[in-house]
Amino acid sequence: MEIEVKLRLPNKASHQKVLQLLSPFHITTHHQHNTFFDGTAKAVITNGVSRIEEDEEEVDPFIGYACLEDPGKLMNVDSRVLGRVKEEFGANGFKGLGGFRTVKSVYEWNGVKLEVDEVKYEFGDLYEVECENVEPKKVKGMIETFFKENGIEYSESLMSKFTIFRAAKLPS
Repeated sequence: MEIEVKLRLPNKASHQKVLQLLSPFHITTHHQHNTFFDGTAKAVITNGVSRIEEDEEEVDPFIGYACLEDPGKLMNVDSRVLGRVKEEFGANGFKGLGGFRTVKSVYEWNGVKLEVDEVKYEFGDLYEVECENVEPKKVKGMIETFFKENGIEYSESLMSKFTIFRAAKLPS
């Protein structure tokens, strides 16, 4: 079970201010292309904390790109996760739903790993700070205090990135 604090930043200016303040704690930056083939995972987000079962697996990039071109190829990929999807959900084929890009800046800050996301959808950009932790209430308080002390506007995330993608509009 993945438990994450998710706080939304209202705009690029707030995002840039967070990146600047956290720059001494920067570890790495990931450039992700998130592509979806089905919508069976449903995160529950309550008070800015997301809870969802997550099962991840590395996929050879060449295989991944081939499956982007032809989602039917997913049926023949030797993968523990895909095997589980086929078995548990009875999948007998896959359909590409599309996706979005994320620039994920990672920081080691006050004993926790913060991820500051810039999400690029076809219909707009979204900014979010996430922290996976078994003590979400404590971590959320730490992040909110940091935001308040530095005049950073924020709100609790109410929808997952996938839900926003499927709705094809940014939350208001």
